[in-house]
Amino acid sequence: MESFVRLISMVPLFLLLGLPFSLAGHDYGQALSKSILFFEAQRSGYLPHTQRVTWRANSGLQDGKASGVDLVGGYYDAGDNVKFGLPMAFTITMMSWSILEYGKQMASSGELSHAMDAVKWGTDYLIKAHPEPYVLYGEVGDGNTDHYCWQRPEDMTTDRHAYKIDPSNPGSDLAGETAAAMAAASLVFRHSNPAYANELLSHAHQLFDFADKYRGKYDSSISVAQKYYQSISGYNDELLWAAAWLYQATDNQYYLNYLGKNGDVLGGTGWSMSEFSWDVKYAGVQTLVAKFLMQGKAGGYASVFEKYQEKAESFMCNCIGKGSKNVQKTPGGLIFRQRWNNMQFVTSASFLTAVYSDYLSSAGKNMNCASGNVSPTELISFSKQQVDYLLGDNPRATSYMVGYGNNYPQQVHHRASSIVSIKVNPSFVSCRGGYATWFSKKASDPNLLVGAVVGGPDAYDNFADQRDNYEQTEPATYNNAPLFGLLARLSGGHGGYNQLLPAVAPAPKPVVTQPKPTPQPKVTPAPASSGPIAIEQKLTTSWIANGKNYYRYSTIVTNKSAKTLTDLKLSISKLYGPIWGLTRSGDSYVFPSWLNSLAAGKSLEFVYIHSSSPADVSVSSYTLA
Repeated sequence: MESFVRLISMVPLFLLLGLPFSLAGHDYGQALSKSILFFEAQRSGYLPHTQRVTWRANSGLQDGKASGVDLVGGYYDAGDNVKFGLPMAFTITMMSWSILEYGKQMASSGELSHAMDAVKWGTDYLIKAHPEPYVLYGEVGDGNTDHYCWQRPEDMTTDRHAYKIDPSNPGSDLAGETAAAMAAASLVFRHSNPAYANELLSHAHQLFDFADKYRGKYDSSISVAQKYYQSISGYNDELLWAAAWLYQATDNQYYLNYLGKNGDVLGGTGWSMSEFSWDVKYAGVQTLVAKFLMQGKAGGYASVFEKYQEKAESFMCNCIGKGSKNVQKTPGGLIFRQRWNNMQFVTSASFLTAVYSDYLSSAGKNMNCASGNVSPTELISFSKQQVDYLLGDNPRATSYMVGYGNNYPQQVHHRASSIVSIKVNPSFVSCRGGYATWFSKKASDPNLLVGAVVGGPDAYDNFADQRDNYEQTEPATYNNAPLFGLLARLSGGHGGYNQLLPAVAPAPKPVVTQPKPTPQPKVTPAPASSGPIAIEQKLTTSWIANGKNYYRYSTIVTNKSAKTLTDLKLSISKLYGPIWGLTRSGDSYVFPSWLNSLAAGKSLEFVYIHSSSPADVSVSSYTLA
C-alpha cells in the first residue's frame, strides 16, 4: 500500500556504473507466467472454477451491500484487504497497454488468455463501481481499520464501507483513470468480445465527461484515501491520459481536439518528468501522443504533439542517464526514486522505454538526448537491464519476484500469503490474533505468493527480508501490470512487425488518394483433402499511414463436419504483418491458447494486418474425433 509520504524532488544524481552480476540468462517466459499468476492471488469476491491460486478462497462477499450496490469482485491493491479505486484502475490500464503492445508475444507463450482474464476481472468490477453516469465508487474498506488487523481476506472483520464520488463530491483523477482503463480494455476485447468492448467504451465516455465536467481531486471527496493513495499530482494528467486512451480506442476527433487544445493548459506539453506511476501519468500521456504523431494521427495539431514528444523523449533520456535531469540509480544500476515500494517506478519506467524503443524502431528513427544521439537498441537494453536486476542480476543476487529463481523474499508483507490457507486450517483468525500468531512469526510464508514483485532494495542495493519491513517486502498490483508486458517483449522479441500499426484497426474511413488498388475480398479455398474445413478471408478495412497502405483481413475457419475438430494446423504464407487469434507452432499455426477444439458447425476467427494482398492460408493437418 502506498505511503502518504512522497518524494517531490529528486536528490542530485550520482552517475553510477553497475557491473553485471550474473552471466546466466533469464527465463522471461517463466517470469511472464508467474507475473500474471500473481493477480489471481489478489482477487476479491467469488473465485472462479479456473482459479489457479488454490490456497485463496471467496472473500468480500458483502462489499457494497450497505450502500445498495454490488461491489463484489475486483482486486486488493497490495498486502492488505482494501480495494482502492485509483491504483486498481491504473493497474488495469497498464495491463491492457501491455496486451495491446505485446499480445502477440503473450499468445506465443500461451499466456494471452490469462492476461485477458486478469484485465476482465478488473473491468467487471469497474463496471459495477460505475452504476450511474456521474457516480463512481472509488474505495471499499478503510486503510486505517484494515491496518489495525492482520487477517486473511476470507476472515476479515474490518469495516467495508464503500466510498464514492459524484457531482457534489468530484474526483477527476479517479474518474479519468477509470475512463482510461475502460477505453484501453475495450481495445483488448474488441475482437474476442465486441459487445463487452462496446460496454466498456460506453462507460469510458461517461466517465471522461464526468471527470472533465465536475473537476476536483478524488482524495478531497474520499478523504480516507489521503494517507495511502493521495493524488499529489492532481487531476490534469488523468484528464489528458483518459483523452489519449479514448482517442486510441475511437479515433474520435473530439479527443484529438482535447489533446491538442489542452496540452499546454493541463501540463502535457510543459512537464518534463522523471516518474511514471499510479499518481503521475504525464510520461505515459506524452509517450502515447508521441506514438500518435509517428502514426500520422496528429491531425492539425502536429506542432503541439511535437511538444508532447519532446517531453516524452526527455523522460527516456533521463531514465538512461543521458538527459539533463537524470534519475538516481543504485550502485547496482537500479532506478531509485523512493524507499517505499521503489520497484513500481522501475517497472513502469522500463515499460515506457521499451515501447518507445519499438515505436522509434518502427518509424526508423533515433532520439536526441542532451548527451547525444540514442538508438532504439539503447532504450530496450536499458529496459532489459532493469528487468534483469529485478530478476536477480544485482549485488545481492536476489530475485525480487517471489517464486522466481533460487533466492527470493520468503517473508512477504502480505496478509493472505503469511497466514495459513483457510482450506488447510479453517479456524478463524481474529483481527489482533493474526498479528500475534502470524505477522510476528519469523518463518517463511505458508503460502507462496508466486509472481509478486515486492518493493525492492534501498538506494544502496540493501534489502531486509522481513515481514514487518513493509517498505521493501510488500508487493502491489501496479508493480506487476507494466512488467508482464515488458516480460512478454523480452521473451518473444520484437516480432519483426511494425509496432506503429494500430493495436486494433480504426473504423473504415474514406480514402481520398489511393496509390494502388485496394485488394478485393476473396475466399481462400482449402485443399481438397480438407473438405470438412472451410476457410474464408475478407478484407474488413484499409487505411494509409505515412504514405503506405495497410489492410486488415478477417479469416473465418469453420468446421463443416459432424465431428469435433482437434489438432488443427494451418499453413500461412505471404504474411507480412501481425496476426491475432492463432498461436505459432514451428512452421504452422494452431489453435489459440484459449481454444483446444472446434465443435461441429462452429467457427473461429483470426485477423492480421499487412500492406499486401491476402496471405495464403491452407490446412496442413487436423483430427476429427
